Amino acid sequence: MSVVDVLLGLQWGDEGKGKIVDHLAHDYQVIARFQGGPNAGHTLYHNGVKIVLHHIPSGVFHPHIVNFIGHGVVIDAGTLKNEILKIDGTDVDVRPKLFIAKKAHLILPTHKMLDSAKEQAKGKDKIGSTLRGIGPTYTDKASRCGLRVGDVLRSDFEERYQAAKARHLKQIANIIAVDQLDFDLEAEEARWRDGIETLCQLQLVDGEYFLHQRLEAGQKVLAEGAQGTMLDIDLGTYPFVTSSNTIAAGSCNGLGISPRYIDRVYGVTKAYCTRVGNGPFPTNLDNEEGEAIRQAGGEFGATTGRPRDCGWIDLPALKYAVMVNGVTDLVMTKVDILSGFESVKACVAYSWNGDRTEELPYDLCMQGIEPIYQSFPGWGDNLNSYANLDVLPDTLSNYIDFLENYLKVKISILSVGPNRDELILAANEAVA
Repeated sequence: MSVVDVLLGLQWGDEGKGKIVDHLAHDYQVIARFQGGPNAGHTLYHNGVKIVLHHIPSGVFHPHIVNFIGHGVVIDAGTLKNEILKIDGTDVDVRPKLFIAKKAHLILPTHKMLDSAKEQAKGKDKIGSTLRGIGPTYTDKASRCGLRVGDVLRSDFEERYQAAKARHLKQIANIIAVDQLDFDLEAEEARWRDGIETLCQLQLVDGEYFLHQRLEAGQKVLAEGAQGTMLDIDLGTYPFVTSSNTIAAGSCNGLGISPRYIDRVYGVTKAYCTRVGNGPFPTNLDNEEGEAIRQAGGEFGATTGRPRDCGWIDLPALKYAVMVNGVTDLVMTKVDILSGFESVKACVAYSWNGDRTEELPYDLCMQGIEPIYQSFPGWGDNLNSYANLDVLPDTLSNYIDFLENYLKVKISILSVGPNRDELILAANEAVA
């Protein structure tokens, strides 16, 4: 039976999903992005060259794989063009195997301008947006006035764009004086129009039929999510969230597939926690330990370059993410980063109003929520020499046993370095 497996992040994004998609890709014929936009930054290394993907799925460097951008994604045509040009600098021609759903919405230059205006007007109460125009694009989508990829094929596309631009400029004028906004609309429009020209040359398809034809032909699909569960618009740390459904159920909405096709759900977590932007982060370490993790892990945004806040792993939040996604396979990345620590900690519960709880409260922004930690001996080894998860150092093996018992799900893959082969698998997992 044809199946769709889902791979997504279980924290606040930046979990290292791209590398895991790249590892799993050998078993699939289609890799499909189902939500988010160019605020995503999936980092891959191809022949020693670092490539950051913002729209294009992480199967692009596998010659047998079709890469599909679903209608749940919002697309910045200029960024997409630059991404394609970056891949052109390698030995890969992405165009023949890249397909884009016509129903995906377009990020317009004035969406970015509106994003900047709203964030600047909020001052100290800002959300921490990447200013990529993601939120305003999803807002137009929900308001039923957005432009979609398929609209570029219409004879009146320019007229539609000018109407949207005028509407956005009026909205901006009601938020902030345009002369106070540091935004070069003319330059952004030129970049965007170049991108639209490239987009018109790509393979634009009716995405729902495109995927179902492949499923009916017996092909396997890996649905790739962006951001992380705790940024889900409904189930994340609202209002400090992204504008789409980042959870496994979002793959059905964003690709136009039935839930009956979903089989395995790979949930990716770091061995610790990171977060970019504002919002609640119970285990944040604003101290030397946090800085040590940041420097050792290179914790700076792949898309924005912003330094990430770092802290110990938050198990109540992780257990929540496992629950709402129905995770079948847990993947833990950056385990090697903690190898230099004599001991590591895990948040196993919260203290709030004098009570201990392992459940996430309605609002993590509420005052008085404190993490309760449990300490574990560090493993301190170079982990690349271990063949599989059954032969790990005792301290790491015991730590994994604790996590699996707490989370009620098995860990099937450990990532112990940035390169695509630096993985430790469960003994029963095939090696790519």
